[in-house]
Amino acid sequence: MKYIGLLFLTFTLSYAHAETRTDTSGLIWYTDLAVAHKKSEESKKPIFAFFTGSDWCGWCKMLQKDVFAKKAFIDWAKESVILLELDFPKRVPQKREQQIQNQNLQRALGVSGYPTVWLMNSELKDNGGYHLIKLGKLGYPRGGEKGKEEVQFLLEAKTILNRAATEAARKKE
Repeated sequence: MKYIGLLFLTFTLSYAHAETRTDTSGLIWYTDLAVAHKKSEESKKPIFAFFTGSDWCGWCKMLQKDVFAKKAFIDWAKESVILLELDFPKRVPQKREQQIQNQNLQRALGVSGYPTVWLMNSELKDNGGYHLIKLGKLGYPRGGEKGKEEVQFLLEAKTILNRAATEAARKKE
């Protein structure tokens, strides 16, 4: 995957709610950027923002089954990132505030298809908005061995995080 440079974005969310979803593997998926940001700051881990259409997107369901449900991903995610699920369901009711947050993030990050995963950092601005720092983007893994899609996905994710860490260290010098 080609590395894309850091991109800085700012926007404001006008509400706070603390919803989470724990999947069958025990992974905690936050649904509120404010909560994910706080957990990211506390843990010094980047945010793994998963844009999905949970009740209609076949590729999203495949990504969850072929990658997110695998032990290698679960272990990596618990160790390396804060999970943020940004859902765009068609048949499942969603709070208006959740819809607004997800749409704002979709626009800010330029998401045009599903599934899309952005690895990013965030900073709280004085005005209450968030300064998002894009590290890199992922989708359903291509070119990996059938039945081992998580290997390709994790290789790409680790490459993005390693490049971001290298660039951050270079900036400190």
